[in-house]
Amino acid sequence: MQLLLAGSSGFLGTHLTAALRADGHQLTRLVRRAPAAADEVRWSPADGEIPQEVVDAADVVINLCGSPTAGNPHSRRWASDLRTSRVDAARTIANAVARSHQEGSGRPALLNGSAIGYYGDHGTRLVAEASDSVGGSLMTSVVREWEAATTVARHAGARVCLLRTAPVMDGASAPLKQMLPLFRLGLGARLGGGSQYFPMVSLRDWVGGVQHLLGTGLAGPVNLCCPMTPTNTEFTQALADATGRRARLAVPTKLITVGAGRVAPDLLGSCRATPLALRSSGYVFTDHDVRDVISAAVR
Repeated sequence: MQLLLAGSSGFLGTHLTAALRADGHQLTRLVRRAPAAADEVRWSPADGEIPQEVVDAADVVINLCGSPTAGNPHSRRWASDLRTSRVDAARTIANAVARSHQEGSGRPALLNGSAIGYYGDHGTRLVAEASDSVGGSLMTSVVREWEAATTVARHAGARVCLLRTAPVMDGASAPLKQMLPLFRLGLGARLGGGSQYFPMVSLRDWVGGVQHLLGTGLAGPVNLCCPMTPTNTEFTQALADATGRRARLAVPTKLITVGAGRVAPDLLGSCRATPLALRSSGYVFTDHDVRDVISAAVR
């Protein structure tokens, strides 16, 4: 399969690139600098510029572009970059997919990055792909715009998958990379009351899920999260057990509200997500619950 990938230099993009090449796919990577390898092509999402010929040549375009979600929540620049880096890239690629006129097979499919934060706070209710987006937190509003930027490709008849990704747990990447040292010192703590559901997914199931989507006709939103979503308390206890330390502390809700600012609703809100679309399409998860995910992440 001929694939076009944007965001290959990020944590997820790096691991996905290796997996796709191991599967024998032909991969072209979009970069925002002068190309340094034969498989690289320059583009400028901020300017809406992308070589149409590389889009036309692709069977599937995968877009993982976006500035880091970890940052200073009180910084206007961080919040602006969070939004524009995602929306500009998605809009530029979706417009190119909509313009594409391949013979026979039609336009390339688009697998576009998204986040489980789309849903907002749903309390204890099970959240599948058909669930509404509620609330106005920063991440929820960003994801709404991010997904809306792909609409032009869907209206043009392309298959568009929205990769609603939960926090990917791996010891080499946020958020677990920042949390592990604290837990190993015995300073692990639940957030607020701890009863809020906290979706997550292992790195290998995220990569495996995207690989699976390449070979399906699935379109629309797809939750990339483990089947059994834990509460924050359950996650805290599982990580404490994995590090061999206790975690009896709690970060007060008021302190989170002040310290986390505009992202506090995303930390204190509850999203009991389920990967209904992936499982219904035949994907078999390796890591089903929080203990599976944490074990894979710290191994």
